[in-house]
Amino acid sequence: MSIVVIARILGLIAGLLAQDPEAPRAVFGITVVIPSALQGRIYHIRHNTKKLPDFETMKPVGTIYATSLNIPPQDFRQGFPEVTKRFEWFAIDYKGRFWVEKGGDYGFSLNSDDGANLYIDQELVIDNDGQHPPRERIGAVRLDRGVHEIRVSYFQGPRYQVALVLKMARPGEELRIFNTDEMKPPASP
Repeated sequence: MSIVVIARILGLIAGLLAQDPEAPRAVFGITVVIPSALQGRIYHIRHNTKKLPDFETMKPVGTIYATSLNIPPQDFRQGFPEVTKRFEWFAIDYKGRFWVEKGGDYGFSLNSDDGANLYIDQELVIDNDGQHPPRERIGAVRLDRGVHEIRVSYFQGPRYQVALVLKMARPGEELRIFNTDEMKPPASP
């Protein structure tokens, strides 16, 4: 069975599951400013883009804010609320800051469809770029106590599936959804 057929089957299953009105809907972000959140700049990209674009040479078409990136693999027809009316060929470049209370080796996981890269303090930690079905990549980086920069660059290429899930593991812990609300500096030093 081809990857495209498998992706379509998974998309249909995800679409059926997503029809539950009680289920929370995964979103890429909202337009309401959240100061401690990741700020995502939205870009339209050319048809048949094969990898992440050079965002520095492009003009954004909008901005969204997200405290976490938790869009599990799902059918692209669910749309992209608050992002764009497009169902394909767009990109989002998320940037933000987070606080690490305890220094050590931190693990990260990035699941995406299509391409996505994770940068911590401007260092590439996970390369998951290119057109592909949902695919998870892992990486690790040593972080000192203090504030760190985070960037997740993402693009949605052709139809069928969409996914963007960022997880993090503190030293000695299991991976869980990265959330800026949990990574704020203490109220008093």
